[in-house]
Amino acid sequence: MEMKTLRSKSIEVLGEELTQAQTHLKSLDFKLAANQLKNVRESRKTKALIARLQTLLKEKQKNPTVQV
Repeated sequence: MEMKTLRSKSIEVLGEELTQAQTHLKSLDFKLAANQLKNVRESRKTKALIARLQTLLKEKQKNPTVQV
């Protein structure tokens, strides 16, 4: 996801997306352990998305009035 679209979302929506991404990463880890995962890079992309979401959440919680 692009940062522009993520920045326009509310704290609640970002939290929901973070939870979904973490669940997806957990499922990818299980598939990787069972040798069922074909695209290993997907795990890396999901980790990067989680990091982006966590960063935006912290920024928005720190300054809720400023549009980040």
